[in-house]
Amino acid sequence: MAALRAAKQALRKEIKRRVATLSDEEKQRQSRVLSRQLFRHPKYLSCKRIAVFLSMDDEVRTEEIIKDVFKWGKSCFIPRYESDSSRMDMLKLNSLQDMETLPLTSWNITQPAEDDNSREEALAAGGLDLILMPGLGFDRLGRRLGRGKGFYDTYLERCSRHPKGKPYTIALAFKEQLCQEIPVDDNDVLIDEILYEDEE
Repeated sequence: MAALRAAKQALRKEIKRRVATLSDEEKQRQSRVLSRQLFRHPKYLSCKRIAVFLSMDDEVRTEEIIKDVFKWGKSCFIPRYESDSSRMDMLKLNSLQDMETLPLTSWNITQPAEDDNSREEALAAGGLDLILMPGLGFDRLGRRLGRGKGFYDTYLERCSRHPKGKPYTIALAFKEQLCQEIPVDDNDVLIDEILYEDEE
């Protein structure tokens, strides 16, 4: 277990180093490529209820995706992390204007305030059809390296108990985040599909 933790830590460091070499322009360029891939994806086209992460600096940009979600009248849900636990809820985002008014947490993430109880939680109602997954690293078999808090693994576990079942999961990755193999244990949930810019 300790060996696995150490392997994950070393890999996190290595991936962060690789992503840090990317210019903002390159991050934006790859993000646009992935957004276009997603917009043609059958699971995206057919989904009604989608969870989208609000991107941090080292993640694929999701602003264009969120705009598109509203353009097609889909229901958009965004994460609210509880910093002192591994609990995360997916709360309804009402509009693009709504997104602009969200507060920033002390760890620099935009999300609904802790005392904001006015929003629908995805699993309290109709569940989710699709979750876009952030992460630090991915391999082509769907293994994901998160930031070590287990937010998404725990949430997907909750999803699997919802009457609708587990939603389809798509990760968005810079090609610099792709790894030969991600070390995982039994708690790590595999992702259905990784989108990245293919050189071929």
